[in-house]
Amino acid sequence: MHEGDGPQTPPTGLYGWYVRIMTAIGASAMGALVVVMVVQVIARYVFNASLIWAEELCRYILIWITFLFIGLAYQRGELVTVDIVTMALRPVWRYALKVAVTIPVLVFVWLMTTNGYDYANRFGAQKIPALDFIWMSLTGGRTADVSIQWVYHSVTVGSGLLLLHILVSLVSEGWQLFRHGRDASAGGRGA
Repeated sequence: MHEGDGPQTPPTGLYGWYVRIMTAIGASAMGALVVVMVVQVIARYVFNASLIWAEELCRYILIWITFLFIGLAYQRGELVTVDIVTMALRPVWRYALKVAVTIPVLVFVWLMTTNGYDYANRFGAQKIPALDFIWMSLTGGRTADVSIQWVYHSVTVGSGLLLLHILVSLVSEGWQLFRHGRDASAGGRGA
């Protein structure tokens, strides 16, 4: 989306549900992040007793938010691009250039997805210290035993979603280009 595009209509159908669910997840995660940080600031500066787990928990929430929403940012055109050259090209050539540039990106994102999964499973025996500390404080000694792999799986899930967004974008743009070209040629025959 470019600055002069104007307001967009809300997405509908399956994609609309996906956007609404992701928005709810993002709002909840940001809300939790703000609450933990406010509690941390109050505990540190009012009660002079810092929460040693707050920074770690916020870091994990930010990691998940970053990887989950990179795909939506891509889909909405919110990632930084330099499109001076591409905007000067005809639509067919612009799409061809986009496909050529996107192929190595798809390979990289696929490697991130598969290797992220392997990496997460490799370190599955490690536990999240922040959650263990919180749980031990609440239960009086038992550990939560939540594996760090759930933090590392953010790479797998986020990269997988980005991969889908990129593929859907390519197919959608190609289909629009095909239909536009077909409509233009059909309009030219009737004249």
